[in-house]
Amino acid sequence: MRRINYILLIILICQITFGQSKTEKETLKIVEEGKILYKSEMASWYGTDIFMEKYKEKEKIGGYFSYSINEISKCIFYSKEEKPKVIGTMDFDITFKIKNAKTDLNERDLDKTELDLFEMKNVALKIIKSDTIFKSYKNTNYNLIPIINGKDRKVYILTGPKNNGVIIFGNDYLLNFDENNKLLNRKQLHRNIIPIEFGGKDEIGETIHSHRPETGEFITSTDICTLMLYSKFAKMKRHTVMSQNFVSIWDCEKEILSVMTRKAWDKIGKE
Repeated sequence: MRRINYILLIILICQITFGQSKTEKETLKIVEEGKILYKSEMASWYGTDIFMEKYKEKEKIGGYFSYSINEISKCIFYSKEEKPKVIGTMDFDITFKIKNAKTDLNERDLDKTELDLFEMKNVALKIIKSDTIFKSYKNTNYNLIPIINGKDRKVYILTGPKNNGVIIFGNDYLLNFDENNKLLNRKQLHRNIIPIEFGGKDEIGETIHSHRPETGEFITSTDICTLMLYSKFAKMKRHTVMSQNFVSIWDCEKEILSVMTRKAWDKIGKE
């Protein structure tokens, strides 16, 4: 009990002093991007349910993606044509409550942002099929999330579970693009896959995974997205990511990131 209280005290200190840390800029961007990914995935989850229920001409569907404008998250479905049309638009506010969603099934052209996201996603799909860096696992599928955030143009590729009661960390990828939607580079974020099973009335509580040096010193945006999507279903309280020099602690209930040095963490363990 003493050790747990000490850890909680250190977390509190980290939260208070976090803004003074030289790691602030990098970790704030990670959290911001993780929340962008989360909103995209939430819009896709609920947007797909709404669209598939209401749209009758299933043979016309070419695909979908989601993105955000200010506080509104949009999921759009587009047609199979060479120059696709938007055939469905679902808008969500920050609550993502279905009753507040707005659905428009009128056909229209893709706007400039949507065309860019569409092009980036198409490039990513082709690369997945041709590049051996991508690995597939049983009972999983890829979730492609194209984002434009300021000057950054990226496609994140997450591995999602096909079965209920499973959280998957890892086997995720990042593709960076230039302003003309041309691929600049690709990177595998986690080189392994980490499934965590949950279910029943018991809560998981705390979970942990580690990062190799090539993954980075801090929790990733994809980790945060995954935690925000699944932690409430799994009844998770905290998730810890261990790296060579830092420890990232994500509070699943408060959705707050705390970071401490590995040296401080190891000291807690000794005491």
